[in-house]
Amino acid sequence: MNRNELNPDASPQAAYGARLRRLREARDWTQEDLAERAEYSSVHVSAVENGRKPPTLRFSRSVDRVFGLEGTAASFEREYREIKHGSLLEGFPEYVKYEGRAAEIRLYEIGIIPGLLQTPEYARVLADSALRRGVIAPEQAAERVSFLAERQAALVRPRPPMMLVVMDESCIRRCVGGHEVMGAQLARLAEFAELPNTVLQIAPYDIGERRTFDLPMNLLTLSDLSVIAYAESQMRGHLERETASVLPLLTAYHQLQAEALSQAASMAMINEARKGTP
Repeated sequence: MNRNELNPDASPQAAYGARLRRLREARDWTQEDLAERAEYSSVHVSAVENGRKPPTLRFSRSVDRVFGLEGTAASFEREYREIKHGSLLEGFPEYVKYEGRAAEIRLYEIGIIPGLLQTPEYARVLADSALRRGVIAPEQAAERVSFLAERQAALVRPRPPMMLVVMDESCIRRCVGGHEVMGAQLARLAEFAELPNTVLQIAPYDIGERRTFDLPMNLLTLSDLSVIAYAESQMRGHLERETASVLPLLTAYHQLQAEALSQAASMAMINEARKGTP
C-alpha cells in the first residue's frame, strides 16, 4: 500500500492529520483498526489523515475517546477548535482556556456587550452581520454562537468566578438587532447585576480623558493569584502573562472602576435605556 508523506507544516488541518497518523502508527494500528474503534470508515480516517477531508467535532471526540485524550490539553477536540476558530484573533483560544478556570474575571468593553453577558439572539445578530460582510463563512457564524455558549456554560459551576464588568456607555446605547433583541439583552444585564458574584458598572461618555483604556481589556485572576491579560485591536489580539506587564493594566482597571458609575447608578442608566425597548 502506498504511504503518502505528510507535511504537518502545510496547514493546521495537515498538522491534525499528521498527528492522527503518528498516534495511530505508534500503536501499530492500521487505518481499519482506528476506524473500527472510532466507529468511522477507513476511507474517512484516510481522508482526514491526508488532509482531503477536514476533521469534525464528532470525529475529534471519537478519536479522543480511542486514544484516551478526552479533556486533556492534547485532545483532538481542542486542536479541532483551534482550526475552526482560526478566524479568531491570535491569543484568544489560549485566553479562553484560562477563562474557564479563572477565580476572578475583569472585563472592559467598548461598543458591544461583552461576550460572556450576551444573549444567544444578540450574539447571533453579530455573527450574521459578520457573515453578510463576508468576514466569516456560514459554518463559522454558527460556530461562533455555539462557542460563546460553551464559554458561558463553563462559568456555571459550584464555585463560580467573581465577575467585575465595566462597559463603556456605547455598549448600551448602540442598538443591536432591533428593539426586541436589544430589550432582551438589557434585561439580561439586569439579571447579571443581581447575581452575588458580579459587579456591573457603566463608564459614561462624560468620563472623557479619564477613561484608562481605549481598547477592550480582559483580566483573569487564577487560583494561584497570578493574573493574565488579554487585549485586542481590530486586527490582532495579545495574551500577556508577565507580571511586570500585567500589573499596570490591573492598576488601570482599578482606576477605571473608580471613575465609572456605581452599580446602582449604572443600573439606573440601563433601565432608562430599556424604556425605549419593548
